[in-house]
Amino acid sequence: MEPRLSTQWFVKVAPLAAKALGAVEEGRTRFVPDNYAKIYFDWLTNLHDWCISRQLWWGHRIPAWYCGSCGMTTVSKQDPSNCAHCGKATLTQDPDVLDTWFSSALWPFSTLGWPEQTRDLKVFYPTSLMITGFDILFFWVARMMMMGMEFMGDVPFREVYIHQLVRDADKQKMSKTKGNVIDPLVVTEKFGTDAVRFTLAIMSSPGTDIALSEDRMEGYRAFANKIWNAARFVFMSMEKAGAPAWVPPSDVSFVAVPEADGKIALEDRWIFSRLSQLAREMAKAWDTYRYHEAADLIYHFFWHEFCDWYLELKKLRFEAIGGKSATMPPAFENLCRAFDVALRLLHPMMPFITEELWQRLAARDGSISLSQFPKHDTSLLDEDAEREIALLQDIIVNIRNLRAELKVDSKRKIPVEMFAANGAVAQLGNGNRQAIERLANLSTLRMTTQPLREEGGALRALPDYSLKIALTDAVDLDSERARLKKEQQKLEQELVTLARQLDNEQFLTKAPAQVVANLRARREEVAAQLAKAQETLR
Repeated sequence: MEPRLSTQWFVKVAPLAAKALGAVEEGRTRFVPDNYAKIYFDWLTNLHDWCISRQLWWGHRIPAWYCGSCGMTTVSKQDPSNCAHCGKATLTQDPDVLDTWFSSALWPFSTLGWPEQTRDLKVFYPTSLMITGFDILFFWVARMMMMGMEFMGDVPFREVYIHQLVRDADKQKMSKTKGNVIDPLVVTEKFGTDAVRFTLAIMSSPGTDIALSEDRMEGYRAFANKIWNAARFVFMSMEKAGAPAWVPPSDVSFVAVPEADGKIALEDRWIFSRLSQLAREMAKAWDTYRYHEAADLIYHFFWHEFCDWYLELKKLRFEAIGGKSATMPPAFENLCRAFDVALRLLHPMMPFITEELWQRLAARDGSISLSQFPKHDTSLLDEDAEREIALLQDIIVNIRNLRAELKVDSKRKIPVEMFAANGAVAQLGNGNRQAIERLANLSTLRMTTQPLREEGGALRALPDYSLKIALTDAVDLDSERARLKKEQQKLEQELVTLARQLDNEQFLTKAPAQVVANLRARREEVAAQLAKAQETLR
């Protein structure tokens, strides 16, 4: 519908825009990401007339009356009885309401009791943060700024965080017409609310839209299952060992407790050091609205550090625990403390599973959402523990890789020799022999004082240590030799084919540059694989 009012209706818009522009220029309101400030400025410095009327059954009625006698328009705050131009009482009010965005521009203060000077208005205006999508940056944000400056004399919010739009897997805007709409009720029922929330959080990189797909949600449902299964293992292990119910310490800033020998276990020193660093890194991500970084940090911690390493190392401690005890064994006490902190760090993104597991971990009166969010504690940092665990992980991973290269059955236990010229590395290997044997699936780990020789085995030499698997213990030499020869022939044939293409000047002239670059990269890759196969054969 075309506006019935002349452009004189907009005579006050420019002064309103100037105030809203000035507030951002002076830093009273900040945009995150800051590039949206330029878009905001572009809108307000290139104003166009806007149709103010909507044909809705609710809203603010347009305060304009049309005279049936002289045809002029009367605009008034109060209902007029006579035409302001001819004085006659032949007035009819415009049947439409103000455009929705004009009405909602009053939202930051009208919801707090304005125009009355209420306590809520005094306490909560201006608010700290406005979160919205970029597609209504002008329609709503700019208008709230203009109305706030005009009627309240201050900005409505200190910061404006512009979040991403959720699109389909092909980055197309969702539309019922296109049939590419993802129903949130359907996917939350299918994958769980936590998985859907976490998917949105970890994909919310600033400046990009979210290409939502069910594959991603399915992946993060697996993450939720991983956490649930880790909790089940903890509870079952405690029950099996006859451990009493865990009672959280009164101090929420948990620290590790020592074992019977008065020393804190290496894996406990490491996990609490990592948790402290994680709390610092996540706090920084939250404060800068980098939600995807916070999600990525807690994801990798839970999956790769807590579950893949800490719990596996803890299993050895559990096996050493004797019968039922009246007090909580240190191995379980530290595990419960670490798990409690990790759940609180994850809670903002996965509130339901964390609430459930936090309540099961110990008897609680309140909700995890009301507990203190973990903070960085410098006293928990332990560089020595982190360095030792990193070296222990490196040893285990290299043994696993060496086994994989030799095609050793993952279920088969084999002996491995290890030599370390550095006394500290040798001491670490000796002190954690049981952990290395368990996690690398070895029958024995033999530490030697002499450098390892290549003959009769597969040797991996690294800067701090060397590893050797005796081939007679690991593989069927005849079948492995036959496999390697077959692989060598295949790689040699591929190299000949690649060389024929790359030596053809006519092909190089006509082929796209990217195709040629890919072929050259593949030739280097095949040459490296061939050299590796030949060395293994030798």
